[in-house]
Amino acid sequence: MTVQRSPRFAQFTRPDDVTPKLREELTDCWEDVANAGGAVLAAEFPPLPVSTRDVAPVVDGLVGTLHPGRGRLLVATADGSLAGWLILRREPHPLGAHCGTVNHVQTRPRFRGLGIGAGLMHRVRDIARDEMGLERLQLSTRGGLGLEDFYRKVGWEEVGRWPGALRIAPGDDRDAVLMSLAL
Repeated sequence: MTVQRSPRFAQFTRPDDVTPKLREELTDCWEDVANAGGAVLAAEFPPLPVSTRDVAPVVDGLVGTLHPGRGRLLVATADGSLAGWLILRREPHPLGAHCGTVNHVQTRPRFRGLGIGAGLMHRVRDIARDEMGLERLQLSTRGGLGLEDFYRKVGWEEVGRWPGALRIAPGDDRDAVLMSLAL
C-alpha cells in the first residue's frame, strides 16, 4: 500500500472530543493490531482472537480518562483512515507528576513500515514537553518482538527489564522491557 500524503496528527484531550466514528476506528485498529499478533493487549481482553465486543469497552474506558492536564489521545491518519494511535498520561502521584507514561502505541498493520509509529513517537515527545510540561516519559514493551529496537531508533533508552514478567502462553514467557526518554 502506498500512502498518498504525509500522515496527519491530531490530539484529543476530552472525552467529548472523540466522536463515535473515531471510537469505532480506534476499536477497529486495536482489533486488527491484536489479532495480527501485536503486543498491545489489554488485561480485559479474552484470549485471542478479540472482537469489537471485546475491544470497544476498553477503548471507551481509555477515552473516558482524557483530560488536558492528565491524559491525551494522539492519532495519526493517512489516506483518510486511522493509521495509528497512542495514549499519553501524566503520572498521578505527586512524586512522579513530572513524568508521563505512553501506552497502547499501535500502527494498523496495513500502514506499518511507513513511518506512522515513528511520527507518533516524535509528536508525543513534543506534546509531553511543550504542552503538558513533562520532563520524562516511560513505557514498557514486550520483549522478543524487537520493539525495543524501534523505540531506541526514536530516541528512547532501555533502563531495565522484568525477566519473564509477561506470560504469552504456557512456556512462552517474555521480558517486560522498560524504556525511558528524557525530555
